[in-house]
Amino acid sequence: MVADKARVFAYPFKDENKKEIAYWRDVGTIDSYFDANMDLTQVNPLFNLYDEHWPLRTYREQFPPAKFVFSEPIADQPSRRGQALDSVVASGVIVSGGTVEGCVLSPQVRINSYSQVTESILMEGVSIGRHAKIRRAIIDKGVRIPEGTTIGYDPEADRARFTVTSNGVVVVPKEMPLE
Repeated sequence: MVADKARVFAYPFKDENKKEIAYWRDVGTIDSYFDANMDLTQVNPLFNLYDEHWPLRTYREQFPPAKFVFSEPIADQPSRRGQALDSVVASGVIVSGGTVEGCVLSPQVRINSYSQVTESILMEGVSIGRHAKIRRAIIDKGVRIPEGTTIGYDPEADRARFTVTSNGVVVVPKEMPLE
């Protein structure tokens, strides 16, 4: 662009995170995109979304706050407890008796009772059915995972239905019929 005498603009980027190393992540592959999101679930991530000196300026739709419900033992059944651990949870998410660990949950995600979601990225409007087990997955917008579905535990079964990366991340596209 400079050779063609076009106007060129630059931003003098200065990392205000004050970390030992500057944060840079190429997210040009599914695996690197997955890793960048999993970085956010760390206790002290290199890219800190909560740094007041480096605010994110973006549009956010207004949703109610995230909600975690059910903390009751039921006789002869696994525990039904709505909880999210080591995760980033957006507004409008409802964790209704399921367990989420090490995940990034976009707005309006629903996790239903007895389900387990681990090390996954769930895009806006995803619904996880009761008793489902999801591990190391990226699930696209609006996907409804049926009750009792298992994803991320059997590589061969996952490859037959979905894209599975070289690092074992399962990608569930929004057009994928799962019923």
